[in-house]
Amino acid sequence: MSLSTIILIALALGIILGGVLVLKKSARKFDLTNEQLDRIKKRNEEIDKKEQQD
Repeated sequence: MSLSTIILIALALGIILGGVLVLKKSARKFDLTNEQLDRIKKRNEEIDKKEQQD
């Protein structure tokens, strides 16, 4: 392998790893209140009931 090939591979790996780390850092979790969680659970139960009826 030539030096330019090694440098190119190292650069490509660096770009890929950098992109993954940026995505990981920018990902946010949802902070939902208990009221919002209850509404989501009720809506999911209603959807499940409708699917079972069909």
